[in-house]
Amino acid sequence: MEQYEGTVLFGESFDPIQGRVIVEDGRIEAIDRTETSSSDIILPALVNAHTHIGDSIAKEAAVGLSLAEAVAPPDSLKHRRLRAADREELVTAMHRSLRFMEQTGTVACLDFREFGVEGARALREAGQDLDIEPFIFGSDESAVLTVADGFGASGANDDEFTSQRAAAREAGVPFAIHAGEPDATDIHPAIDLEPDLLIHMVHAEQDHLDRVADRSIPVAVCPRANTVLDVGKAPLRELLDHTTVALGTDNVMLNSPSMFREMAYTAKQFDVTAREVLRMATTAGAEIAGLDCGVIEPGRRGALTILDGESDNLVGTVDPVLAVVRRATEQDVKEVVL
Repeated sequence: MEQYEGTVLFGESFDPIQGRVIVEDGRIEAIDRTETSSSDIILPALVNAHTHIGDSIAKEAAVGLSLAEAVAPPDSLKHRRLRAADREELVTAMHRSLRFMEQTGTVACLDFREFGVEGARALREAGQDLDIEPFIFGSDESAVLTVADGFGASGANDDEFTSQRAAAREAGVPFAIHAGEPDATDIHPAIDLEPDLLIHMVHAEQDHLDRVADRSIPVAVCPRANTVLDVGKAPLRELLDHTTVALGTDNVMLNSPSMFREMAYTAKQFDVTAREVLRMATTAGAEIAGLDCGVIEPGRRGALTILDGESDNLVGTVDPVLAVVRRATEQDVKEVVL
């Protein structure tokens, strides 16, 4: 049995309470409200709801390029670099990105993995011996579902994904697709595929939002990547008013897979509350992937990120939720319990 004391961001509303979290056999046994001398801040471990960690081999290589030049299949800079990469180099680079996320409080990432079965296998290998769980959205052929956890489509304007959608449904796994990143033309065709997750939705308009709400389709947004690629800002307030929204960091070649940087940027650039952003970075991603984490409650998995409230950055914090979302950095992480 392990005990962690401090200010606990409890439940789905992240109510700050003084006390201790008791974890036994990997699950939260109890949360005891009690006075404590610890200034630590205990929050649910983070869930990165959209990544492409294969391009960890080419960090910053695409800065200054357009969306098409940087990441669009099949001949963008990213895809050329991936094709040229040695498998060992690729696996090592992905392993190191996963390890960075694990060390900085992320319990899982929902990764769109390029290059079909072999690409998914490479990511499985990269995740060995780590506690972070890559949830793999495989690509290309339906056979990838023998290895991956779901299917991830590049976009409805790129190809016909009807057979892959049917295969994912038959296998009982989620189907996700990029939509509305460069413009709005692929949003309705993406929704027509009845996806379990939409990515980006930067150019979503009211008719798109209505369809998303009618079908209860969650959305993963990646504000920093949208900024780097200069594709615009997602209508985040409207998305939150219509559906579940989760937060992701997108391509490692564009940004570090830091959920603290993503939270701070989102909180300061959009009309959202700190609690909404923290839910996007924890509970929402966990719900989308069917993970039993993202909330600190008895009976849930004991996946926790513990921040040092006495760090030079966080000491004197008045509101712990605001501090976690707007101020905290990787350097403030004291312990990660996965």
